[in-house]
Amino acid sequence: QVQLVESGGGLVQAGGSLRLSCAASGRTFRSYHVGWFRQAPGKEREFVAAISRSGNAPIYGDSVRGRFTISRDNAKNMVYLQMSSLKPDDTAVYYCAATNVVLSALRSGPDVYDYWGQGTHLTVSS
Repeated sequence: QVQLVESGGGLVQAGGSLRLSCAASGRTFRSYHVGWFRQAPGKEREFVAAISRSGNAPIYGDSVRGRFTISRDNAKNMVYLQMSSLKPDDTAVYYCAATNVVLSALRSGPDVYDYWGQGTHLTVSS
């Protein structure tokens, strides 16, 4: 089993940058792919980015591609989401999640992810 805890959210001005962190516990963390999702008030949970268990082949949602970068450090059981050129539309609760599905399914949606953190809130002011 894997436990996930997100941190790093807060208030940032539009155009700014911020890094979210996802700390994982459990000896099997490196056997899981990890994704970031976000959910704004009144909206469905949206895929943001995902990274394979080895750290290769990151994938991104259309709304963040070119602005966000996902990475992981398996030695530290950490996954990061570096966000830049932030927009007010990026305001949401951000969640990290872990899964063992095939790589091609990582952007299929939240249902394919087995373990979730509690979320960290990001507000981008205009």
